[in-house]
Amino acid sequence: MEKLAIGIDLGGTTIKFAFLTRKGETVTQWAVPTPVHNKGRSIVPTIIQSIQEKMSEQSLTAEDISAIGMGSPGSVNRSEGTVTGAYNLNWTETVHVREEIEGALGIPFELDNDANVAALGEQWLGAGQNEPHVVFLTLGTGVGGGVIVNGELVHGAHDTAGEIGHVKVDADGFHCTCGQVGCLETVASATGIVNVARKEAEQFIGESQLAQKIWNSQPITAKIVFDQARLNDPLADDVLNKVGSYLGKTCANIANILNPSTIVLGGGVSRAGQLLLDYVTPHFERHAFPTIATRTAIRTASLENEAGVLGAASLAFALKDRVEAVGQNENVNL
Repeated sequence: MEKLAIGIDLGGTTIKFAFLTRKGETVTQWAVPTPVHNKGRSIVPTIIQSIQEKMSEQSLTAEDISAIGMGSPGSVNRSEGTVTGAYNLNWTETVHVREEIEGALGIPFELDNDANVAALGEQWLGAGQNEPHVVFLTLGTGVGGGVIVNGELVHGAHDTAGEIGHVKVDADGFHCTCGQVGCLETVASATGIVNVARKEAEQFIGESQLAQKIWNSQPITAKIVFDQARLNDPLADDVLNKVGSYLGKTCANIANILNPSTIVLGGGVSRAGQLLLDYVTPHFERHAFPTIATRTAIRTASLENEAGVLGAASLAFALKDRVEAVGQNENVNL
């Protein structure tokens, strides 16, 4: 029987799991609520228990599993297998995730940042189409990213490569949660689009339902801005053209440096689909090096909520391959 990988996508609301084959076929998948109470102390035991129950249900043992991969929010130390500062999980102190899970299950375990893991999922089985050079931007509450070169994640010297959300795009812009000013996250995330809409409405003159909502202090969302753009609302068009300019220039700079074959836009904002691309692509083509502009694809993500578990399984298979390679080298040395 072919060995499987277990992929885990740890989120602040839900923990998603899947058993997958090396071809990316899902054998089974499930989810449980994330128990963030009591400083998140029940999260890792819940993961362990849930896997044990599902393995028993599927008549699987540790020998049937290649490895476990997991994507987590917070500051991930890959070499130590720990997570620190995952505040949406109530993990304010360092949690020794790998030690606990490997100790309980006896299965090799690999851990990485959730944005990196989602990038792996999209590169492997999503919009990246299994190409070796892919950059992934997740446009959600904030903006995250993952960079894949020669089929492998780029982590950098301190595991912080891919912080695309903190590329500076406006020196006089909005304050960011990181303490800086003018980060891409402040203008291209779901909350960032609202920031831009409210600012642009202050100077807007003309007929606009979006402007009326803002002037009347009605709540707006990024989805509302896109919906109004589809109705040819002039303010919504102005807002998304500005957002598209920020994103397009950022993607051009990334492409000029890394020369990926594909840049994938994911996260909740990417659900706008072709409309988002219509605003981003012209700015990308205008600012990218000519050869790069014509040979780099910009696509919206295709996996949505499955990117995390698929990418985590990819992480697990990569760990298994490294372990086997080390073992073969040791045998050669002997």
